[in-house]
Amino acid sequence: MIKLKTEEEIKILREGGIRLSFILKEVAKKVAVGVSAKELDDLAYKLATENGDESAFLNYKGRGDRKSYPASLCVSINDEVVHGIPTEDKIIKDGDIVSLDMGLIHKGLFTDSAITVPVGNVDEVGIKLINVTREALRVAIDCAKKAKNIGDIGYAVERFVKPTRFGIVEILCGHGVGYAVHEDPFIPNFGRRGDGAKIEKGLVIAIEPMVNEGTKEVFEGTDGFSFKTRDGKRSAHFEHTIAFTKDGVVVITE
Repeated sequence: MIKLKTEEEIKILREGGIRLSFILKEVAKKVAVGVSAKELDDLAYKLATENGDESAFLNYKGRGDRKSYPASLCVSINDEVVHGIPTEDKIIKDGDIVSLDMGLIHKGLFTDSAITVPVGNVDEVGIKLINVTREALRVAIDCAKKAKNIGDIGYAVERFVKPTRFGIVEILCGHGVGYAVHEDPFIPNFGRRGDGAKIEKGLVIAIEPMVNEGTKEVFEGTDGFSFKTRDGKRSAHFEHTIAFTKDGVVVITE
């Protein structure tokens, strides 16, 4: 069931979104050769809690999960698509591409955002993958400004990414957000115009293109959280929370 948000709640979400954007930018500055994913997680936790907020991911247990997520931040490197656990032995290397994904709880309301960062000497294909995925998110948001149904957004992403011959992950998608980190509706990165839920004022969603260098196929890692590309090639991930208001689309996490 889709739960629409009030104007006042959207204002609070915007406050939280600005804070989350700041955290991700600060963590991204620390992404460098030799840094552990745990160091990045520690910084994300510190920046969230010192301002009185909470990570939406720390101790999160989704439907079907066997255990709770053990960190504040997801750090997914190269062939990890999403939900990579930031452990001490996960050390960033030259040429890696690193996705940072975090949800924040501010005044009881949830926002969600992700970015992908190149490290050192990333090859041309890796940079193209990052740029295409970032641009796919922009295309999705631009489409959302005039969309009437959720399917319009997925159609726009698919139409943009398909000519690049990169793979669009289909079993993972965006989602509603606000009262919880994951809500209805699902926001696929593919689809047909006119399909899916109607877009209404008060709808808040997280749009998150996940694009693979090779196949679209992914599998769940042995840690029970991460998803990896089936062919071992790299993946990139960008995400913004947006709200549909009487004044148009607001990018909450920008």
